[in-house]
Amino acid sequence: MANVKNLKKDINFVLGDIIEAVYLFEMSTTGKPTPETNALIDEAIASFDNLIAKVNAKKVENKKAHFKQINQELEQAANQLIVKINALQ
Repeated sequence: MANVKNLKKDINFVLGDIIEAVYLFEMSTTGKPTPETNALIDEAIASFDNLIAKVNAKKVENKKAHFKQINQELEQAANQLIVKINALQ
């Protein structure tokens, strides 16, 4: 892991792109939010909040392993959200 700043940017960009994909889906289909798309956006925001809180945790014994675990959690959360977006179509 290069540094904490880059990890925070990765979290922001990945989950931001997922939220953008949900908005694009809304615009290309119904033109307005649906309960399903709102739930996906809420889930992405909750994942963002959870991951940023873990990044900002001060009392971590092994920082390298901690940040590696956060990176893996980001990848898992992003993959799950993408699967849910694809299921909307």
